[in-house]
Amino acid sequence: MTLNPPPTAAPARTRVISRARPILAAEAESIAWMRGLEPLERERAIGDLQVVQVAPGELLCRVGRPATYWFGVLDGLLKMSNDTALGMPITFTGLPPGGWFGEGTVLKREAYRYNIQALRTSVVTGLSVATFHWLLDRSIPFNRFISQQLNERLGQFIGAREIDRMTDPDGRVARSLAALFHPVLYPGVGGLLRITQQELGYLVGLSRQRVNEALQALQAAGLIAVEYGGLRVLDLERLRAWGR
Repeated sequence: MTLNPPPTAAPARTRVISRARPILAAEAESIAWMRGLEPLERERAIGDLQVVQVAPGELLCRVGRPATYWFGVLDGLLKMSNDTALGMPITFTGLPPGGWFGEGTVLKREAYRYNIQALRTSVVTGLSVATFHWLLDRSIPFNRFISQQLNERLGQFIGAREIDRMTDPDGRVARSLAALFHPVLYPGVGGLLRITQQELGYLVGLSRQRVNEALQALQAAGLIAVEYGGLRVLDLERLRAWGR
């Protein structure tokens, strides 16, 4: 969890839901949990999923608003954050392609306790609360997926607490990068993460210049390769252990 300034706020726009469209067949095929559904379940899920594009700085979820959808990132990069008593945002995690989030809030039918904001133009899909619970009531594979999500997310946040206490900037960048390459939570990332140094700085609470220094050190150590428009992990286990 890191304290950092927010990205530039997006201009006033129409409500996100008013811009939504049905999911495309190719987009539905990319959703991991969809593959375990029975035909009737899959038909309902595809008919229910809505897709929207969010602009940089735009909020998809806001603290205190009731949860109406369970969300997944099809493309782009989001961040999960909240505000301190002093009004400074605390970043909990980044949300790259393939990531689904908010299942705990949807399960409990609570209001959001965090903000979800786009760091760049992103494409997000949402499954309604009603269909989410309908699938829970009838699909064992869907239940297993949600259980695994909750378990992996718990481990992620325990790791985030450890990162938050690190004083070594290189270690903070390394461990934060490793979290974004989580193969279960973010299967859409693959081997290459599309992220800028400025975006990574927002997630770890460091300046772009200091992030650049850390990335150069990690590349020299053979852990990552800095490529045009993104980063490739060469040794995920060493990246996870950096600074220990």
